[in-house]
Amino acid sequence: MTSGGGYGDPSQKIDYVFKVVLIGDSAVGKSQILARYARDEFSLDSKATIGVEFQTRTLVIDHKSVKAQIWDTAGQERYRAVTSAYYRGAVGAMLVYDITRRQTFDHIPRWLEELRAHADKNIVIILIGNKSDLVDQRAIPTEDAKEFAEKEGLFFLETSAFNATNVESAFSTVLTEIFNIVNKKSLAASEDQENGNPGSLAGKKIDIVPGPGQVIPTKSNICCNS
Repeated sequence: MTSGGGYGDPSQKIDYVFKVVLIGDSAVGKSQILARYARDEFSLDSKATIGVEFQTRTLVIDHKSVKAQIWDTAGQERYRAVTSAYYRGAVGAMLVYDITRRQTFDHIPRWLEELRAHADKNIVIILIGNKSDLVDQRAIPTEDAKEFAEKEGLFFLETSAFNATNVESAFSTVLTEIFNIVNKKSLAASEDQENGNPGSLAGKKIDIVPGPGQVIPTKSNICCNS
């Protein structure tokens, strides 16, 4: 279970680092969702993201310290060729649309196709309908999004970065599922080593970065990561 959370304790031992990407059209609230989760902030004057930015937050899942490294990708078309490289190594993705703008939901299949083309096949994906506080402006029925998520095998939640509704739950859902996948693979690896079969995880890769000794990308070297 997820607990604690904390907004960064530099002395804390990190057991895992999980890379999660936020994707979707421009102005659906990706940066606001990230700001609410990483810093518990919301700004009415948020500017469009240029390229890629990221924030981190450390939390505890089943007594293990997990650092979520969350990448916020620009939604504008002219940046898409650049941001596709940043899907590599991601083990979680949050696919965001604005419940008040139909076209942002209509573009979700295209974003999902791009994600699946560039990301690990085991990536954990959640569909997020943001701005749920604007109920009187709703353009996408919740049932339509639920149906799409079920068809595509995605988790689904509606959130509001403005009043923090379900933001914590959305990240917790993704990170806990990633953690469970890692634990199952670690358990399988241990059992195989005991049985003298250390190579049985071949072909079942999911990119998990161990905390100790890992070089975390900074804004100065972000452009050069692959």
